Amino acid sequence: MSQTKKSENVPKAMQEKYNAIVELTDKFSEENLNEEYAQLIRYAVATLCRKRPSPLEKGRESSWACGITHALGMVNFLFDNTQTPHINASELYKKFGVGQSTGQGKSKQIRDLLKMYQMDPNWSLSSRMDSNPMVWMLSVDGMIVDARNMPYEVQEIAFNKGLIPYIPDDK
Repeated sequence: MSQTKKSENVPKAMQEKYNAIVELTDKFSEENLNEEYAQLIRYAVATLCRKRPSPLEKGRESSWACGITHALGMVNFLFDNTQTPHINASELYKKFGVGQSTGQGKSKQIRDLLKMYQMDPNWSLSSRMDSNPMVWMLSVDGMIVDARNMPYEVQEIAFNKGLIPYIPDDK
């Protein structure tokens, strides 16, 4: 699985919407999460701004901010109290000032648009890449293998093809 390139570039027509949503998510991240989450959220907002047509054109900024944060939280187990950071989903909705159904609905819409799923290598926090098995699983001749257990030469090929984020044996 090839890693998605991340960027904060947005079309001029969407810049104002991007800034409004990111202002909310950055504040929320500063108070409840961390900079790593804030950056990943900014990438997701920018990706949604670049969609044609962008779903962010309609709807309240707070609803989108909540939905994007919730979607990335689901990928990264934000709602699991054994994780750091973590927050209860109902508290997340409350802090963004949106109802549960709105927050869940926007989250589902975003997960569908960006094809997100739990432990999605494209939307995992970089600090969790080492422990995310989905990042390292590759299909080789129809067999699923862990790239970390493959010979260096195979790791190098997988890295050069963008299938893994780095060569584990180089770390």
